[in-house]
Amino acid sequence: MKILVPIKRVIDYAIKIRVDPTKGPHAVQTANVKMSMNPFCEIAVEEAIRLKEAHKNKGDEIVAVSIGPKQCSETIRTALAMGADRGIHIETKGDVRGDYVDLQPWGIAKLLKGVVEKEENVDLVLCGKQSIDSDCGQTGPLLAGFLNAPQATFAAKVTKEDDGSFIVDRETDAGTETIKLLPSDAPAVITCDLRLNTPRYPTMPNIMKAKKKPVQTISLEDMVSELGLDLDEVLKPKNQVVEVYEPPPRKEGEFVESVDELLSKLKEKGVVG
Repeated sequence: MKILVPIKRVIDYAIKIRVDPTKGPHAVQTANVKMSMNPFCEIAVEEAIRLKEAHKNKGDEIVAVSIGPKQCSETIRTALAMGADRGIHIETKGDVRGDYVDLQPWGIAKLLKGVVEKEENVDLVLCGKQSIDSDCGQTGPLLAGFLNAPQATFAAKVTKEDDGSFIVDRETDAGTETIKLLPSDAPAVITCDLRLNTPRYPTMPNIMKAKKKPVQTISLEDMVSELGLDLDEVLKPKNQVVEVYEPPPRKEGEFVESVDELLSKLKEKGVVG
C-alpha cells in the first residue's frame, strides 16, 4: 500500500497573526514568523502511519509531498520524523504566496494530480480537510475530481478492508455518516477532520533518522514542464483576495458583585425583560 500525504507549511497556530492593512491582499505578514505544519496535515500524516502500522506489510510506503518555498523541506522532515518514508518537495520561488494569494487550491490540485500519476500505484491520498491560513477545504475534493477518484471528506475514522476498499466515518451537520470507498483505477482521496486522531510527537531518535530519509526536490518550473502544464495557468488565481483586515477588538467586560446587579445590567441593555 502506497499512501500519499500532501502537507502545507503555515503560520503556527499559536502565533498571533500580524496584519498590515496597507499591503492589500498581502496584508498577513509572514516575515520572521514561526511556521509549522498545518495541524490538519499533521492529522493526515498520523493517520497514514497508523494505517501502515495496522497493515503490517513491509512494502507499504508513506510519501509526504509539499509545495512551497525552500523552508518547506523542514516541514517534510517533520513528517519523516513522525514516520513517513520519503518526501517530495516542489519548490516555489520565495515571492510566491501559498496562502490563497498566489498559489490556490486549483493549481495545487493540478500539481498533486501529476505527482500521483508520476508515482504510480498510489492506493490512498490523505489530506487535511483544510489549511488554517486560507480555510478553503478545496484541494482534496479538486484532486479527487481531477483523478476521477472516490473520495470522502471530514473523516473521523478510516479503516482499510481486505478487498482494498476504505470504510470512512465522516462528520456531517446531520451526524456521523459511514461510507465505503470502493477500489478503482484511481487512489481513494480522504480529507481528515480534527477528531480522527491525535498526532504523535517525533522522538529524538526518529528526528535523527529523518535526516537520512530521501527527499526529492524539484522546482515548480521543472515540475510544470514535466507534467505538460502551463506555469501561468497554475499560478493564476481563480479568486481574487480583495481585502484582508483584523477583526474588530472585543469590548471589555464588566464585573458585577451579585446576581441582582447582573440582572439589572442585562435589563438596561434590553437582553432580558
